[in-house]
Amino acid sequence: MNINIYYGGRGIVDDPTIYVINKMQEILEELRVKVTRYNLYELKSSIPTLPQTLKEADGIILATTVEWYGIGGYMQQFLDACWLYGDKEVISKIYMCPIVMSTTYGEREAKLNLQTAWEILGGLPCSGICGYIDNTVLLEMNEQYVNIIEKKAENMYRTINQHMSSFPASNQAVRQKVSMPQSINLTPQETETLSQYVADENYVQRQKEDIQELTSMFRDMMHSEDAADESEFLDELRSAFTPQAGFEAVYSINIEEKALPLIVSVKGPELDIRYSSGEKSDVEIKVSRETVKEIVSGKLTFQRAFMAGEMKTKGDFKILRTLDQLFVFE
Repeated sequence: MNINIYYGGRGIVDDPTIYVINKMQEILEELRVKVTRYNLYELKSSIPTLPQTLKEADGIILATTVEWYGIGGYMQQFLDACWLYGDKEVISKIYMCPIVMSTTYGEREAKLNLQTAWEILGGLPCSGICGYIDNTVLLEMNEQYVNIIEKKAENMYRTINQHMSSFPASNQAVRQKVSMPQSINLTPQETETLSQYVADENYVQRQKEDIQELTSMFRDMMHSEDAADESEFLDELRSAFTPQAGFEAVYSINIEEKALPLIVSVKGPELDIRYSSGEKSDVEIKVSRETVKEIVSGKLTFQRAFMAGEMKTKGDFKILRTLDQLFVFE
């Protein structure tokens, strides 16, 4: 018989869960059970591959410590990995004994969470242990507590050895009907390979860099297409131009998707607009292409765009306010 222990605590010296699983392991080995222990805090970078270790197990112990709230991050990661990468056919034949010791409130809820998670995965339940222990020494010195641990270990051995049945749980029915993960039609071998890739930090980092590079490439391609059109918005501005007697100003409109700023130069009745760089201006404007589209279509004014935070400006605000008088879009 093979039993795996997955410990999800932090491995601190006075963790009562460590004492319990050490005692459980001792009793099981006396019963000639092969016990393999996995400390998740030591294997955190390879947790996605740990569901592969379930293949040879007849039963497992999920052990964790409630230090402030819940089952802890390492154990949650392991259960997530079982859901995403574990072979559900293998899991359906494995008995699980939950062990939760608490140094604060919540050991019963955590034990129930472990049992519920394993049942949703399709696994078989075993009677577990949970308790509040604020001093590990008291746990070691109390013979009644030690007897409880020994009886639980013997009961787990008996349950697995005799393949004891249990009534169906609604958790398993939920899994069959509505809680199945989105299928991507992977074989168990392909799922194992995927879990290995996920656990490889260098591979994951390379994938992230590749995605960023592709994203940047396509964004640059889109920007270059927009930047190449150096006539966009010019006709709309010319047709909407309404001269103001004696008014002179130069506006530099930096459209985010454009390579060059749009220069709007007004001298009384004369209007000069072009995409150019290196021009001195009275007012600098930074705005998105979509906002400019709304302005030239008459859905938005320059003043409203500024007040809504969709347009950033620098320079003389009196000159800025004149834009809506110079260009009247209908």
